Amino acid sequence: MIKEAQQILLRPVVFSCFILLLSLGMANQSSAQILTTGVAVQDRILGKWMSEEKNVMVQVYKNGDKYAAKLIWFDDSDDKSKPMNSRIDYKNPNSALRNRKLLGMEVVDNLAYNPQTNSWENGMIYDAKNGRTWSSAASITNEGVLKVTGYWHFKFIGKTMTFKRV
Repeated sequence: MIKEAQQILLRPVVFSCFILLLSLGMANQSSAQILTTGVAVQDRILGKWMSEEKNVMVQVYKNGDKYAAKLIWFDDSDDKSKPMNSRIDYKNPNSALRNRKLLGMEVVDNLAYNPQTNSWENGMIYDAKNGRTWSSAASITNEGVLKVTGYWHFKFIGKTMTFKRV
């Protein structure tokens, strides 16, 4: 019980010291993010995300110092004779990959966090519907919405999907 009281007393002191360091320029936004949420700013993207259309769910995870996402659920109501756990990547241009299952497949990879833009960039996104791979970037809005853009050379002519955290 005494230990718990000491920890409670220490918290305001630690917080006050951090505010002082922040005001003196000896701490940064990433430090503030970790203190207030317990998560490094670049790791906010981690977790399960459901598309706003509620037809796709992905799990974003860290792969070394980059970020990737795998397909963990999708709406298979378009063809009830083919449940989602039996569907394969039959449109993949690489014939060696055409028999891999869609569930669990990595659909985004190589995203790198850019602190200047507060976004994840230079990734690749795979569209199993047509077997194409595109450049990709992602960002999280102030409302907590994940926006993932697939594009060819220019982001402004790409397609953006939006996701909400599950």
